[in-house]
Amino acid sequence: MTTSANEYCRLGRDGSVLTITIDRPEVLNSLHLPAHVELSRAFDLYAADPDLRVAVITATGDRAFCVGTDLKSLARTGSYEYPYGGFAGITKRFDLFKPVIAAVNGLCLGGGVEIVAACDLAVAADHAQFGLPEPRVGLAALGGGALQRLARTIPMKEAMGLVLTGRRIDAAQARRIGLVNDVVPAADLAARVRTLVDEILACAPLAVQASKQVMLQSLAAPGLEAAMAMRYPAAERMLASEDAKEGPRAFAQKRSPSWQGR
Repeated sequence: MTTSANEYCRLGRDGSVLTITIDRPEVLNSLHLPAHVELSRAFDLYAADPDLRVAVITATGDRAFCVGTDLKSLARTGSYEYPYGGFAGITKRFDLFKPVIAAVNGLCLGGGVEIVAACDLAVAADHAQFGLPEPRVGLAALGGGALQRLARTIPMKEAMGLVLTGRRIDAAQARRIGLVNDVVPAADLAARVRTLVDEILACAPLAVQASKQVMLQSLAAPGLEAAMAMRYPAAERMLASEDAKEGPRAFAQKRSPSWQGR
């Protein structure tokens, strides 16, 4: 595994897996503009490298995953500026069809929830807590699309309960309402995430990307018939790929497929 360090995040590459670690534990991994820029560059790297197939975003320490905006920095600058990718470099990245997993290692508030909502899968340590406390400091969760995403991905009453009260919920409740996929003891977090990664890597990469594109882009269609009639370029690329031939061939020959991503 190769690791590179920026000032506010660390990148670890293990074969086709990129781990992005927010590295501001002294401020509970809250983010200011320079951190957003570094994280956006990390996701640029992931998006552009055809050999990278899965990304995991997590954070340093066991206290906090991300507690959102660095309010002290915000008070000094008054700036809500974000790079191209949005909050943490991910919340406005609507053209990324490779999977991203959140490994929530602690407190997850405000923008931290925005990151989780923007990821495709999420696993939480059992001591993690979640909340959108922005209304308690005179704000709303507008920066990263959490209000829009939660309205689409979890029951509306559960979403409203989080959004309108600013309260915190524990990891078990986050699992119950569908905010995260799984909850495990903190000591098992990395292993559980690795299991998810390996399950994804067992699938054809173009098939994974096509599936994600269809699911996300079909949400914009006015109905099921229109969604099924839409063009999905990633699906077209998958159907024309060598991997689309390799899968059935490997199945017929009773062997594991050798995916090429082309």
